[in-house]
Amino acid sequence: MSSPEIASLSWGQMKVKGCSTTYKDCKVWPGGSRTWDWRETGTNHSPGVQPADLEEVVKKGVRTVVIGRGMSEALQVPPSTVDYLKKNGIDVLVLQTEKAVEEYNALAAQGVKVGGVFHSTC
Repeated sequence: MSSPEIASLSWGQMKVKGCSTTYKDCKVWPGGSRTWDWRETGTNHSPGVQPADLEEVVKKGVRTVVIGRGMSEALQVPPSTVDYLKKNGIDVLVLQTEKAVEEYNALAAQGVKVGGVFHSTC
C-alpha cells in the first residue's frame, strides 16, 4: 500500500487524495488518513506532539514520519517524541507544515512507507 498524496494545504484546511474529508489537522499513513484530534491524547502547542499522537501511524509500518509543526511552527516537538520514533527504527523529519507536506509528498512519490501528522494552522 502506498502513502496517499496530500493534495492541498491552506490555513486550517488539508485535503488528502482519495479522501472526501477536509482536515484541519490530520494523520496520514500508507493506505489511509484521518483527523488528528488533539483531545484524544491531551496534546497542546506546548509541550507539543506526544508519542501517543504517533502510535497509530507507527503501527502502520512506516519507515519515516514527517511532523508538520504548523504554519508559524507554534506546535512543539519534544526530544522524547523524536527519541520514541528513533528507538522504533523510524526516520523523523520535523518541519514547518508547508515544507513538511512538500517533503512528505516527495517521499510518498518515491514509494517510501511514510506517514505523518500535520497541524494546518499556527
